Amino acid sequence: MKINSIYIGGWFQRTMLQLSEMYDFLRNGESQLKLNKKKLAELRKDLSIGSIEYGVSGEEFISFITSEHLKIKIFEDGLITVSSEAVSEETLFTDIDRLKDYYEKKLSPAINYLFSLGAPVPKELANIENIFPYFVVCNNATREDIAELLSRTERQKYFEFDNKNYSVIRGDKYYFINNKKTNKVNIERYIEEQVFIREFKGQLHRYLNLHRIIWEKIDYVKDRSKVRGRDVVKFSTKLESYAKTVTLIDGRIRQMSTYISTRERIARQDKDLEEFLAISGFRYETLRDTLEYIKDLWDMTRSYVTSAQKLFNGIKEDVTSSSINSLTIVTSMSAGAAILDLFTESEPSFSTFGVAYFFILALVGWIATRLLRYLAEHRKYEISDIDIDTKIK
Repeated sequence: MKINSIYIGGWFQRTMLQLSEMYDFLRNGESQLKLNKKKLAELRKDLSIGSIEYGVSGEEFISFITSEHLKIKIFEDGLITVSSEAVSEETLFTDIDRLKDYYEKKLSPAINYLFSLGAPVPKELANIENIFPYFVVCNNATREDIAELLSRTERQKYFEFDNKNYSVIRGDKYYFINNKKTNKVNIERYIEEQVFIREFKGQLHRYLNLHRIIWEKIDYVKDRSKVRGRDVVKFSTKLESYAKTVTLIDGRIRQMSTYISTRERIARQDKDLEEFLAISGFRYETLRDTLEYIKDLWDMTRSYVTSAQKLFNGIKEDVTSSSINSLTIVTSMSAGAAILDLFTESEPSFSTFGVAYFFILALVGWIATRLLRYLAEHRKYEISDIDIDTKIK
């Protein structure tokens, strides 16, 4: 058995505008944006770029070869594949690590810096560990050969696909593709669609989990009968942070419907993917349905955080009002003391008693201010929210 090539890939929303920016960077390390030119040059140097090509295959793409014999392909919608034909059965796992290291330590940092301006990526998504599907392409392998490869990696088969041109056995992280009589281009097209579908699904799953996490955090803030005055600002700040995250992620989610429609249309126009789509074509529709479900969840999350913000804004107003009242009391005490002094002294004079009286008055004012502040901070404000009966009747 001969292992012909290996692939890894990923996807995050991009457009043809960003592809043009990436092409300028890959060609000469330049950017029209206000980025550090020295850092851009260093990042480009790390990529070890050899030949570079700009082409069209359904979508526009950039393709380049590195000095380490890796091939990188970047599409206008953000799909990226990294592949190598300098592989063997004996060095399979080392070769896979070589691709991962290039993607994670060289390519991703360069792309992230190039697009670091503008709307930020939510911190909840920024440091997610990528677990790529690894595609291992063999030539004319037997079922025993593929089974042996599977046993060395995952031991469990999740999916099997077979046609006259190639067959696929999939584990969790590994896809083993046996090329019977088709060309490399058709195999790549299959891999590209699998990467897109898997990454699209993976992002939706992350957004589902983030919805759960953020909802629970909002619950933690809201599900209190009372809150101390000194904690109101802290909770309000947390809610503002959650609202910002919800807004950023909601924008990302709403971009996704365009990408899946374009990918599906291009795939269905590709004659070489007909047999694959006969089995897996429904996944586009399923992903679209799941996307609509996630959109609805984030609509509810946005409404929930907005209602929590309104609730705490009302409490902040109560706290502010209490503080103003406290200051009014202290000011009135000082004014009263000054008036009393006018009536008890015929004319102003400097004396030991006057100095002592001044410090006693200041001490009383300070104690009164501290006491009123303590009471305001420790006063418990009721959180009045509408309870919804969730029991099924």
